[in-house]
Amino acid sequence: MPFQTIYSSGTGMLGMEKKLNTIAHNLSNVETTAYKKQRVNFEDLYYDNLRYPGSQDVSSEFAATGIAIGVGTRVTSVQTNFSEGSLSETGRDLDIAIAGEGFLRVRDPLSDANFYTRAGNLSVNANGLLVVGSAHTGRPLDPEIAIPAGVQKVQISDDGAVYVVQDGNVNALQLLDRVQLATFINPEGLLRVGENMYRETESSGVAVLGDPGINGIGTFKAGYLEMSNVAPVIELIDMITSQRAYELNSKSTQTGDQMLQTVISIKR
Repeated sequence: MPFQTIYSSGTGMLGMEKKLNTIAHNLSNVETTAYKKQRVNFEDLYYDNLRYPGSQDVSSEFAATGIAIGVGTRVTSVQTNFSEGSLSETGRDLDIAIAGEGFLRVRDPLSDANFYTRAGNLSVNANGLLVVGSAHTGRPLDPEIAIPAGVQKVQISDDGAVYVVQDGNVNALQLLDRVQLATFINPEGLLRVGENMYRETESSGVAVLGDPGINGIGTFKAGYLEMSNVAPVIELIDMITSQRAYELNSKSTQTGDQMLQTVISIKR
């Protein structure tokens, strides 16, 4: 039926539009620290079964195959790929990349809620707290780590130990605290909230805090930042494929419309 052709191809166009939007978002974040690319998943819609496999005809013969006409597709999910991005050396003491599983946990001062991130561009704010992001707008780590006044150098080891140098004595490293990492049973269930941040959900499970390097938790690499895991070449290939699929669905819509006009003209 022309109506069904138009509906099926219309769902395909809507699906390809969502996929193209997702690809464009991935490409726009190709230089975003620790950004994790997204992927659109599809499923076919229900079928109009004109004949079921195994049904009997008037001669009591069983049909080897059925007649099922599909009615299109739909987006079932937009999945996050948490594979690690490449590491970029910055040489900055307060830049830390997470190698392996884990998220930094921060406290949002406005909502008093916990957010999670893999972006390790740390700063020290006006209150002396280590924050993720800029010193003015960054969110403090949770648990908080306060840097004493007069500290000349802050050094973070692979296991999250925070050392400070005071009084100008570079050989006298003092252990101050330890940065912990949060892990989830299903990180793909985290809610994206923007600004490189995620929130815990029922799907992700409860965050489990632990020391880096223990029980499968990742470690830190100071002086580096994790980059986006978006591969521009792959995204461009997906974009071309999606564009062609959109055009084909559009062509199916036009064909269905022409068939419908022919049916209407015959009935007149």
